[in-house]
Amino acid sequence: MDIAALRELIEVARGRKPAELCLRNVRIVNVCTGTLASGHLAVHGGLIAGWGDYRGRHEMDLHGAFVAPGFIDGHLHLESTLLSPAEFAKAVLPHGTTAVVLDPHEIANVLGLSGVLALIRASEGLPVDFFFMLPSCVPASPMDPAGAVLRGADLHTLRGHPRVLGLAEMMNFPGVLHADPDVLEKIVLFQDTIRDGHCPKLSGEDLNAYLSCGISSDHETTTLDEALEKLSKGMILMIREGSQSKDLAALLGAVTDTTWPRCLFVSDDRHPTDLLRDGHMDSVVNRATALGMDPVRAITLASWTAAQAFGLRGRGAVAPGYAADFSVSPTVTPWKPTLVFKDGRCVVHDGALCRPEDFSRETILESLPSPMAVVRVDAEDLRVPARGRRVRVIGVREGSLLTDHLILPALIRNDAAVCDPERDLLKIVVFNRYDSSQNAGLPAVGFVRGFGLREGALASTVAHDSHHLIAVGADDEAIAHAVRAVVAGRGGMSVASSQGVIAHMPLPVAGLMSLKPLEEVCRALEEVTEAARALGSSLKHPFMALSFLALPVIPALKMTSRGLVDVERFETVPLFV
Repeated sequence: MDIAALRELIEVARGRKPAELCLRNVRIVNVCTGTLASGHLAVHGGLIAGWGDYRGRHEMDLHGAFVAPGFIDGHLHLESTLLSPAEFAKAVLPHGTTAVVLDPHEIANVLGLSGVLALIRASEGLPVDFFFMLPSCVPASPMDPAGAVLRGADLHTLRGHPRVLGLAEMMNFPGVLHADPDVLEKIVLFQDTIRDGHCPKLSGEDLNAYLSCGISSDHETTTLDEALEKLSKGMILMIREGSQSKDLAALLGAVTDTTWPRCLFVSDDRHPTDLLRDGHMDSVVNRATALGMDPVRAITLASWTAAQAFGLRGRGAVAPGYAADFSVSPTVTPWKPTLVFKDGRCVVHDGALCRPEDFSRETILESLPSPMAVVRVDAEDLRVPARGRRVRVIGVREGSLLTDHLILPALIRNDAAVCDPERDLLKIVVFNRYDSSQNAGLPAVGFVRGFGLREGALASTVAHDSHHLIAVGADDEAIAHAVRAVVAGRGGMSVASSQGVIAHMPLPVAGLMSLKPLEEVCRALEEVTEAARALGSSLKHPFMALSFLALPVIPALKMTSRGLVDVERFETVPLFV
């Protein structure tokens, strides 16, 4: 802003000149005081000039409607939505989201720094502001190789980018505790920026050690006691309410009159069908108020506290000098935006985007490769020779990223451990999709409980965080069919029976994302989801549940391309006990 524009803003704020826009008769959600204020809201030059007895060159009488700051999602993996930045912005802007803080570690695990740069460029100039935290753990764990390795020097090249805020979630908390040199190098390189955390169940002296490195936040907290300890030690509590992991109800009691400034809402991973049906941060706000939270405080945790946590000055409040990013709702509970403003311009009216041309499709994503090194898919390669009578089994929990470490009797036939759908004991396999030489191109094979498949199989290249090719199924032939379909498409999601492929969803961008609009993505996803349910799956989001079973940084038992990992011991373990 130059001197002339600033002088004009001062004149408007003092009431001596009409504002460019005046919203008359509004009730403002004042996140700075936790109260509601009434008046006429003056907007000028993309900023809030003030509220009070103002006039404008253009006026809208809102008849007592409520105005709240634009919502900010403080921790999101965009790739989990399966959408490009432009299509994601089109999806969330009508729900009042005007800014997001992304951790692009999914695409980074597949394509490295080039994938991160592609998302940064593809999100430039959209009516939703995309900020970035640079992935700290690529790969997520040394026990599971990815398609790329990002070292401190690689990340440092992007540190000065105006939309890069710091270092994303430090998932390798064992590496911190054991002073791993590569981990410490990244922490030191970003010591004057924000460094997000990731430390499920960490407590006591180990938590002290983790925090002593300057890590500021955690979004993996799932219990009230855990939340209270982390808050008591100065940590910022990111309360996650995503599609797969829903922690809001359990953590609501941690938000008090003294702790709320260090609490914020995040989604982490958001399923596209949930975006379409329920919305984005507005749905988290409404869920919080339904659970008993004061609506002004709920809105505050979806705006002001996120802006404060990430140093986003001039954002997160409807206040003089702040960016005129806000939404308008006829009621404060529930919050249902009818108007959304970005930089003082109406971008959503009655739920419809005002300027669809602002969301031009970013072609840079179309040229990205999708690695696929899997060359051999044979049902015989999925055979598990019996080396004992009991096996370790991954126990899936609905609505949680945590799994159980089960030990169950194996079903043995012809000297091999086989699937037992009657007991919901299915095979889980992971193929390395970047290196065909690992284990001679053969997959890691184990067992899982909780999917409920009576027959058939699912396969996908969305497999956090390394994004190898993962599959689960009730028989080897079905698994092989599903895997072959994904290999042929160089990524995507497939459902198959023992006779062949039933449904397939392409994901051409690195095997993780689509370039289609939200509605089309949801239709394709619903097709594969319904196919999975027809085979017996009882999970709400079977493919999302599948995607987290290869993540060896969230307890307790996970399956990687190198085999089973006991996350709590941070080591690979044999299948047979």
